[in-house]
Amino acid sequence: MNAIDCIKTRRSIRKFQDKAVDPALIEQIVEAASYAPTWKNTQTARYYAITDPELKSKIANECLMGYEHNASIINGAPVLIVMGTIHGRAGYEKDGSFTTSKEDRWEVFDAGVCCQTFCLAAHDAGLGTVIMGVYDEKDVADAVGLPEGQIASCLIALGYPDQDPSAPKRKEVSELLTFK
Repeated sequence: MNAIDCIKTRRSIRKFQDKAVDPALIEQIVEAASYAPTWKNTQTARYYAITDPELKSKIANECLMGYEHNASIINGAPVLIVMGTIHGRAGYEKDGSFTTSKEDRWEVFDAGVCCQTFCLAAHDAGLGTVIMGVYDEKDVADAVGLPEGQIASCLIALGYPDQDPSAPKRKEVSELLTFK
């Protein structure tokens, strides 16, 4: 699939087939995602593939701040990716000072780029994803056992799609683009 088709056909998938995802396929997706651009090539994204049903259930039932919709998605997905980020590197100089007025917000920017690259690579491999942001960072980090210095940047449900949603309406280019 070419890049434009991949971008235009990727959808958020919230229902998955009851079919395991080969760990080697997840490794290929992470390898592709490792090419996402990051602040000074710091490559701070880390991927935790949660396949253990008990751990997925714990995250779904104890870490989502009561958001039942995401809990049902996680419990129905064969894999939950917890994307961690090494905190305190993106946007910083070696002496610890900020490089730009964005300060540490480059960390979030990098996480978003890495997350989207992961999801596009998964789509290209025939898998579906949905990015979830309603969760308690500390609870997820504790449940997964993230190393000290890492934060939970997002949750991504991953598996073979059991739905084919249509594309949501998109804004016209004229509304999105300004030439000056």
